[in-house]
Amino acid sequence: MQLTVSLVEAQWGSPAAEDAGEEDDQASGSASGGRARRPSESFRSTRPALPTNRERVIDATLRCLARHGTVKTTVEDIAREASVSRATVYRTFPGGRDELLAAVVDTEVARLFTAVGLRLGTAENLADALVEGMVEASLRITGHPSLCYLVEHEPETILGHLAFDEFDHLLDSASRFAAPFLARWMTPHEAERVAEWATRIVFSYAAPSESLGLTDRRRTRRLVEQFMLPGVAALHSADSGPTISITPFGGASTPADRGAMGTPRGGPTLDRSSGIDGPVVDPAPERALHNTNRGAS
Repeated sequence: MQLTVSLVEAQWGSPAAEDAGEEDDQASGSASGGRARRPSESFRSTRPALPTNRERVIDATLRCLARHGTVKTTVEDIAREASVSRATVYRTFPGGRDELLAAVVDTEVARLFTAVGLRLGTAENLADALVEGMVEASLRITGHPSLCYLVEHEPETILGHLAFDEFDHLLDSASRFAAPFLARWMTPHEAERVAEWATRIVFSYAAPSESLGLTDRRRTRRLVEQFMLPGVAALHSADSGPTISITPFGGASTPADRGAMGTPRGGPTLDRSSGIDGPVVDPAPERALHNTNRGAS
């Protein structure tokens, strides 16, 4: 997450730097006989910082990629789009085009994780966390102009990052990021597995589809409640062996009528000693989860 922190500091300024600036202002004021700072000086630290050259170049690169892809985009195109010189681009990214493209990927991944983290962090139950996290990720992936262009015109550029070891690395990064948010409702080990499962589902449904896309909250909630929550509860059952109590589904559908996992309170639940509230109608979802992991590896 150091990358995310660095990006936030780049956009809003480092608190330490602001403190140092305030101390310098106070010192210069004392040296000049206690001159009061002008209002513009007093509120300087509250204004958003102007984009840095790094941000301007990265955002310009994204716009160029959305129009021309990686093959036809040149450093000259990027400099012109960012309204900077080629020398500025190379000073900012000494490694040239390759370093710049790598920085674009890192930046967009950090932005994606930040947006998904905000959704996960405000969820009140597991169902909401899964729904909001998956919808946010799907919206940003399927609606990303540069990514959409590359998928259509340069699929080999994207597929290289979604195969074998590269995809395993992506799953590991996403799982480690999301697991702490999900650990509010399960053990850390279970949270990692569920986060990986959710990531696999998001990528499986990433192709635009009117009937299967996860950008629709209603469809995504149905998927979560009918398939994922039973799998989560069965996963917990397999790991800890709690007593299972099976009851018919109830008709509750409002947030007030849902349990900690977001399922109807009248629905199937595990015994309270298990520590997880969730539907279990068959251990098959756990086998399905296991088979999904094996098949995608």
